[in-house]
Amino acid sequence: MAALAIVRDLREHWAPASAEELEQFETDVLSGFVLARASAALADGTIRGDVGHLEQIRTWFGRPLWEMEPTDADVYFGKVLRNSPSGTRLARSQALTTYFLFLELRHKVEIHRMTGRVIECPIDEMNRPRGAKDAQLRIPPTGPEVGTLFTGWGGELATCRKFAPTARNYTAAKLMS
Repeated sequence: MAALAIVRDLREHWAPASAEELEQFETDVLSGFVLARASAALADGTIRGDVGHLEQIRTWFGRPLWEMEPTDADVYFGKVLRNSPSGTRLARSQALTTYFLFLELRHKVEIHRMTGRVIECPIDEMNRPRGAKDAQLRIPPTGPEVGTLFTGWGGELATCRKFAPTARNYTAAKLMS
């Protein structure tokens, strides 16, 4: 026969984090985000772009991004960025979505413990900017296709208007292939 026990809420015994601790934690989380993106082999420019977008959103918001709600995202994307190019809105929303995915995967418990908040991405189906900027799959050409390219290009060397630059480009491409 099993005995019953009283279950207590452990949150009652945790003191909320101070403003200084939250600020340090926010900096550490952003550093961890950069390191995680670098370990995923993203280009430095891509990481810099994402961090730049996050910093601009953070500057506007004035609080840690994990406090953003869908209504905050509505105001930011619907009013603040209303007249911005669609690529800018899309890049910012993707950076924010990626950041929240990182927060949910790696820091959900810590954020809840420190703030009492259950984080959720403020970009949802209702306010997601339109457009698609997904990376396209690049399929390398087959051996015969590369051979056809260089055969045709080599044939043009005899009749091209400027031989030296064409020969240089042909030779460089041939060496890289």
